Amino acid sequence: MPIAEDPEPKPSTEEPDPFADLVLDEDFIRGATVKEQSGRARMLTARWKRRPPQETAWRPPTEIRRRRFGRRAKAVDPWGNRRSRSRNWQTPLYVLLAVAVAAAALNVNGLHAWYGSHFGAGSQDDGVPAPVAAPAGPRPAPSTQAPESAAPTAAPTTQAPQTPTVAQPWLGSPAESYPSGADAIEVPPAQATGVFDQDQVAAQLQLVKQYLVTANLDPAVVSGGATRQVLDLLDSQERAELGSALAHPDPQHDPTTWMSRFNARTAVLAVPEIKLQGRITFEGDGKHGVLVHTDYSFVYALVPGPDRYQPVPQGSATPRSTTNPQSVALFQPGATTEVTREIVRRVQDFRFYDPQHYDVDPGKIVFAEGRNDMAGNYCEMGDGWLQPAFPDNDLPDRSPGTGPTTDPYDRSKPLPDGGGGCGHVSRT
Repeated sequence: MPIAEDPEPKPSTEEPDPFADLVLDEDFIRGATVKEQSGRARMLTARWKRRPPQETAWRPPTEIRRRRFGRRAKAVDPWGNRRSRSRNWQTPLYVLLAVAVAAAALNVNGLHAWYGSHFGAGSQDDGVPAPVAAPAGPRPAPSTQAPESAAPTAAPTTQAPQTPTVAQPWLGSPAESYPSGADAIEVPPAQATGVFDQDQVAAQLQLVKQYLVTANLDPAVVSGGATRQVLDLLDSQERAELGSALAHPDPQHDPTTWMSRFNARTAVLAVPEIKLQGRITFEGDGKHGVLVHTDYSFVYALVPGPDRYQPVPQGSATPRSTTNPQSVALFQPGATTEVTREIVRRVQDFRFYDPQHYDVDPGKIVFAEGRNDMAGNYCEMGDGWLQPAFPDNDLPDRSPGTGPTTDPYDRSKPLPDGGGGCGHVSRT
């Protein structure tokens, strides 16, 4: 049986599609003669029909040039020149006003004198300026010096002599600019030295500072009412020697070579503040360990106690003191505001031995050597107290010095080793 062929398609009565063979490729797009406008273009076209734009000369966009080191960028014009900006005239004016106010505050007296001479009662045709009254109240204290880091090269300048009072006990004295209190004793940075590491040396330096503060600044010790806190810091041998000197003082065994102490019967601190200046250094000492050097001047402002201490010549009818091998007299002064200053300079060396090789008490003070100078004190009384010499016109000076005249504030010179005798001081 024969196979039938597919029938021919029925001819269509519809018109042919003109886009049937159209291919939308890149060539078609590039060859397009009409392009669709963007939305912004259509918006501007509609706007410009209502309000045509004004013609302006074209110029490139502004360029911002950055400057180095974080400074603010400077604007430039289209040709690369910096734009001129209007100057702010207010800022310089404010700066000048601030400087003028600060200068006037620093020199109030000069400003007052200028105003009085130009606008006061004395600024008349005669040209004589009106006198300016001195400012009331205490004068400002000078700036405080920093603790020493090295030995000074010269003595402090001499100031005009002034009488110290309880209100101003440091007038006319270089101690007026000295620091005060325990903070005036600065400990140098520690480092490993000899057999001791850094932490051990730091502990030794702090122990030396604790001793200086306790023996010379502690109010209970300075007022003569306590000694135990000083004894507790000492090695057993040093403690025994100081205990013996406290119990039986004499010129060769005087506890004031260890600590500053005043007899409340004869001298009392005028103010709690104690001025001081000095330094601490340290060095290795070979097999002996560490050697700590200290050099400090302590300045005390004092008023007389209920009794006045005054030495009298040997053989006088005045009874001898039971605690002093020399003869003294105690006088009853009246009410007074007189203030005297005593300057105690101590140059002391402290040694810290290696406890593995020496029989010492770890963490205790051992003196290597020391020298002391007490300016403004009666000479070598040896009664166990510092006895400041208060001036009195009714009583003669019973302790004339035979040594040279020295400046107790001159820390540029080392203390003598001794044997120079009692001398005079140029100022206190």
